[in-house]
Amino acid sequence: MPRRVLLINPRMASRNSLRLPLSLLALGAALEGRHDYQIIDGNVDGDATGTALRALAEAPHAAVGLTVMPGPQVAPAIAISAAIRAAYPSVPIVWGGFFPTLYTSAAINAPYVDVCARGPGEDALLEFIEAGSAAGVPGLTWKDGERIVHNPDRPLRGADDYPPFPYERVGDVRGYLRPSFLGARTAVHQAAIGCRYHCAFCGVVSMFNGQTRLSRPARIAEAMRTLRDGYGATAIQFYDHNFFDREESSAEIVGAMARVALPWWCYARADALAGFSDKTWGLIQASKLRMAYIGAEAASDSVLRSMKKGTTAEHTLEAARRCRAHGVIPEFSFVLGGPEDPEGEIETTLAFIRRLKAIHPECEVILYFYSPTPQRDPRSARGDGPRLPVLETYGPGGPALPSTPEEWTEPRWIDYVCHRDAPWLSPRIRQRVRDFGRVLQCRFPTVQDVRTPAWGKAILRAAASWRYAQGRYDGPRELEWLRRVIPLREPERESL
Repeated sequence: MPRRVLLINPRMASRNSLRLPLSLLALGAALEGRHDYQIIDGNVDGDATGTALRALAEAPHAAVGLTVMPGPQVAPAIAISAAIRAAYPSVPIVWGGFFPTLYTSAAINAPYVDVCARGPGEDALLEFIEAGSAAGVPGLTWKDGERIVHNPDRPLRGADDYPPFPYERVGDVRGYLRPSFLGARTAVHQAAIGCRYHCAFCGVVSMFNGQTRLSRPARIAEAMRTLRDGYGATAIQFYDHNFFDREESSAEIVGAMARVALPWWCYARADALAGFSDKTWGLIQASKLRMAYIGAEAASDSVLRSMKKGTTAEHTLEAARRCRAHGVIPEFSFVLGGPEDPEGEIETTLAFIRRLKAIHPECEVILYFYSPTPQRDPRSARGDGPRLPVLETYGPGGPALPSTPEEWTEPRWIDYVCHRDAPWLSPRIRQRVRDFGRVLQCRFPTVQDVRTPAWGKAILRAAASWRYAQGRYDGPRELEWLRRVIPLREPERESL
């Protein structure tokens, strides 16, 4: 018997950063044709709580599902869930996404959360709705009275196992196509989930446990055509955790994408791009790849080994060379200030960034502070039991992790999980990184900024040139003043 389900994306982005809620569309694809459901996007609906309460008043619902990321989305998720619990105490509330997967204990401790979906939730939510209970449903953590129950993990399935995204369920799809440097109407899509690597700092490892599932090239191309021909998209941003898995599969995918010919952006690994053959690079260029976000992470091979990254500093340098030769702008991200040697590591990385800029002046640089992420503890598995992500303190000797969602909304914890700060960093280190970042941003204004006029970028470049040339980063007050007069997009905060 069909049941009603409410799917909610709590607010976490401005209108300028609006993107299709892919997580809810993935859930919708699993529910489509089997159960009635409504999507409420808090990034569009300024009264998402009111809309949810009105929907629940119209008819009985089997469940309310919220997708929740760590950081700014937690507080709106709390507000919506608490309001629903107060008005409709018998309606099950399910949290899914990265927050309840990484911090399951904190999420399930909330009185307004009944069930947590760990990892991908399409099948788990569907089975929960049809059974009317979380008992025995793989991938769920739930409350049995006062007892917390962690069901066994669920095997990972790929997007090809489900119908295409039901885009029409979000209403005005064209309103989600935002201008970017890629094109006037940039859409988003996810062609693959998971990543087969085990980087020690990455939440994707805990979410997918080193697994990845790629979509077929034909399905990726069809999704691009749907967004282009059905809704007017002129560019695509791929949210895959690692778009280029292996050269063989990558060549087939970009070959299919070349026939659609939409400019696109994706995540990539430096070792993959550095090792691709000239033939594959030719296909990448023909497919109109414009930018690749590459986790360079560190400038030291020893630090990269400690991160279990699987790459070297030379891979990053070679990726920069190959990208420049084929018209691709690499967006290199670095995680600075690990607790072992934050100051020495940072200075090594700043010098390495200058080498990258010499190789590929248009390359983008994203500076983050190191943020430890829960990793799956194999000792927690007992027979068929789950392997939950475990992190008891925030870094060696750091504070204990919050035990409730409310604690996670404190400013310091939002700064930590958003890579803006870390408890072991000294004021001098924080300021050193910020000063360098300010000089770098002004000397090389981001190509992603489609709002700042050319004359404004020229002024910033000229003002920062002497500092960058001489390595004089400390106290760039004149650049701080100019940035207030000439706002410039910050990719660390805004992405595309």
